[in-house]
Amino acid sequence: MKKLFVFLCIIPGLIWIWQEQHGLFLETMQAEEQTRQAVQHNPKTLPATVEEARIRAKILHETIHGSLQVMHRDFFLEDESITIPSRSLEDVFKELERAYGIKARWLAVNAKAMNIDNEPVSDFEKAAVKVLSDGKPEYEQIADKKFHYAGSIRLASQCLKCHLPQRTSNKDRVAGLVISMPLKKR
Repeated sequence: MKKLFVFLCIIPGLIWIWQEQHGLFLETMQAEEQTRQAVQHNPKTLPATVEEARIRAKILHETIHGSLQVMHRDFFLEDESITIPSRSLEDVFKELERAYGIKARWLAVNAKAMNIDNEPVSDFEKAAVKVLSDGKPEYEQIADKKFHYAGSIRLASQCLKCHLPQRTSNKDRVAGLVISMPLKKR
């Protein structure tokens, strides 16, 4: 009987704690969704000028490029069957597109595409492959009220084990990262 009494005394406390935690969780989720919607539907979040879009694209490129290099170095073991870092970053790309309308994708340049979805598709991407293959670090274009940017992603010798297994030299190769964002309507 004593155990039943203790149990009945504890239950309301546990329910109260659960309700508080659940309420905080729901409030947080609602606030995040409101922020996403405000950003997504707010033209104030779009870059007003090409120069502003260029700066945003370069910052995004460097952030993603650096993250990819660090993740490969610190977490990827080629002998283990785990998700490769570039694949993990594609989830980040989906979130950028959903929340901000910014599209990002990998681009095969002068090494083997690890995924056929990384082959160049648009005229912009085909031109970017040529420019990046020639050793230029970036390429950009404004079309359809969007700023398109392609930046090189260095494929060092250790990357070439997978990206270029039949290579005859260990010189660095490049892949690309394409970033496209809408410009504010004038």
